[in-house]
Amino acid sequence: MKIAEIISYLESLAPLSLQEEYDNAGLITGDASHVCSGILCCLDATEEVIREAVSKKINLVVAHHPIIFRGLKKITGKNYVERSIIAAIRNDVAIYAIHTNLDNVLEGVNGRIAQLIGLETLAPLFPKEAVLKKLFTFVSTGQAEKLRNALFSAGGGYIGNYSECSFNSEGVGTFRANEHANPYVGEIGKQHQEQETKIELVFPAYLEQQIISTLKKFHPYEEPAFDIISLDNSMGRIGAGVLGQLAQPMKAIEFLDLLKKQFRTGIIRHTRLIKEEISKVAICGGAGSFLISRALSQGADIFVTSDIKYHEFFDAHDRMILADIGHYESEQFTINLLQEILAEKFPTFAVLKTGINTNPVHYS
Repeated sequence: MKIAEIISYLESLAPLSLQEEYDNAGLITGDASHVCSGILCCLDATEEVIREAVSKKINLVVAHHPIIFRGLKKITGKNYVERSIIAAIRNDVAIYAIHTNLDNVLEGVNGRIAQLIGLETLAPLFPKEAVLKKLFTFVSTGQAEKLRNALFSAGGGYIGNYSECSFNSEGVGTFRANEHANPYVGEIGKQHQEQETKIELVFPAYLEQQIISTLKKFHPYEEPAFDIISLDNSMGRIGAGVLGQLAQPMKAIEFLDLLKKQFRTGIIRHTRLIKEEISKVAICGGAGSFLISRALSQGADIFVTSDIKYHEFFDAHDRMILADIGHYESEQFTINLLQEILAEKFPTFAVLKTGINTNPVHYS
């Protein structure tokens, strides 16, 4: 199996187009055409993790955090980033990062946090807009069902919890084929009228090339007519953070104890416990202070995240509890998530979790 096949699967779950503009997800080092000898899942692709991969004869490290986040002008080994890159290249280890694109899918990092807390009725805290497009195409009515089903199979027609959604209208199409054409129906040089169905359906923007390829493959016409427009609509399972409900309300102090237990931390920084009970919970793995106002506007009782600065704690305005559980602590189970989804897809392949704790923060 080639590294490219594994990357293709990961990007079908969390397309690179869903990463934030500042991010650097994707293949960081290595040649995707190489045969993969095994996968090591981690949070941070540090030099120690690269050495671990080498010792286990693994040539693909799948990390959550991109080891290269900003541009490098020199690679001399003067810091941990450069040393990690040198070690990876020297030992022919590919590093692949799946970062904010995995944060922005409901089944990703925040979905795993929600699972650990026991949240239900999940939805993105801040849905991502302009991630949908709409296809309009016209086809002979007798071929409409075949084409429509092919487009559904390619990923078109999903709206929230509904699949195979489309709108179809009937009409008459006209064309005149010239001497270079090979028309599906009609005669060269004569205007032809055909009873046609107009098919309309939405699809995720990252599937555009797949949708066009499927359209051309299954459309009977030599030159299929189609239009694609961008939509401002959000997509039900795409966005930053997660909002959910506890099955049963919990006392605030008990909920904090649950966080300590589930995320293996003895310390949580938080605002005053102004809520006696917790029911609606907002979460964001990693640095999530940019979502404080959104969690407030959605009526969350508590917002669980990390990397909150001193003055940002005031932004809860005594209307919501803010809980900072630590960056590593909030994302540590992403390693399990990556290992599980890869092992399920490639059950006969070696998919391991790192045995190294890369958390640079220690508590005394």
